[in-house]
Amino acid sequence: MARRTERSNHAGRSAATPALVALTAAGVDFTVHPYDHDPTTTTFGDEVVAALDLDPTRVFKTLVAKVDDRSLVVGIVPVSRQLDLKALAAAVGGKRAVMAPVAEAERSSGYVAGGISPLGHRKPVPTVIDASAVEFPTVWVSAGRRGLQVELAPNDLLRVAGALLAPIAIG
Repeated sequence: MARRTERSNHAGRSAATPALVALTAAGVDFTVHPYDHDPTTTTFGDEVVAALDLDPTRVFKTLVAKVDDRSLVVGIVPVSRQLDLKALAAAVGGKRAVMAPVAEAERSSGYVAGGISPLGHRKPVPTVIDASAVEFPTVWVSAGRRGLQVELAPNDLLRVAGALLAPIAIG
């Protein structure tokens, strides 16, 4: 897999997002995959899978939760599954988690919903990746903008994100 930066077909918008800057700075091999984003969609993960004809178990969505009503935590799970909030809380030593309000997730990460990457957050937060990620040679996550995915080795994702690996997906 060669390191490559491609320009999305959104005129004048460079593919250099904070997520891709973080990967480049870490010396990680990755491939950027732009796709046409439908601005009316709200099922961002399903859109990625359909647009790029991918296996939904290898495409991971980035979700932001609030643990014990105080701290934000990022959970990364396959598009084909759901985030187990109790398992996420337990993975970071908490008791209870709820999904963070969208505005809070966007403010903390610096990204917009549907384009939140697990990398390059404005404010670093604890991050947990579902254990299934290491079953694949590469996984796909948001590159930090709707219409842009990055493919990389799961161990590189774990390292650059400073993430824990735990079984946090259900369904």
